[in-house]
Amino acid sequence: MTAETSQTLDRGLRVLKLLADTDHGLTVTELSTKLGVNRTVVYRLLATLEQHALVRRDLGGRARVGLGVLGLGRQVHPLVREAALPALRSLAEDIGATAHLTLVDGAEALAVAVVEPTWTDYHVAYRAGFRHPLDRGAAGKAILSARARPSGDPGYTLTHGELEAGASGAAAPLLGVTGVEGSVGVVMLADAVPERVGTRVVEAAREVAEALR
Repeated sequence: MTAETSQTLDRGLRVLKLLADTDHGLTVTELSTKLGVNRTVVYRLLATLEQHALVRRDLGGRARVGLGVLGLGRQVHPLVREAALPALRSLAEDIGATAHLTLVDGAEALAVAVVEPTWTDYHVAYRAGFRHPLDRGAAGKAILSARARPSGDPGYTLTHGELEAGASGAAAPLLGVTGVEGSVGVVMLADAVPERVGTRVVEAAREVAEALR
């Protein structure tokens, strides 16, 4: 630190870097230890960063990078969407269902990229910007399953009628992408999701994760 720098800002940036380097978030105690400051300082830093959506805390109290970080660079969000589109397009055409990339935004799941199939007579209308609680729908539940199994592969999640009557969903979490918590999935008008769809969604999630690394 020099006379021209801000200690508080420096600590805040260090918090963001520490959180960006972990897939599972950090507790206040862990941040306090890594920064070498007391917990009160960490609480203040997190509260300030949360106000700007740069940090979010999950239900367990672990701090994670917030989607506000994407807003710091106007081109970041389009780049994330662009990176995911080839895998989503292939998934939508292969399955014949609407494919989507969903990211965590606070306590909600936010669809940031959506691709509809071109050859089907009908499909579920699902738009980028659609939000829903993390504990409803395949996209959010897939993310929660990854949180519950941080050291293992949670596979895929299936749901029916949770977000739209008559619609079923399948989703798999993004794994191994630092600072990004999300899932890739499909939504279709069906009473049940065929088994091969779950496997194909897992494959697409891996492709998107590779594109974002």
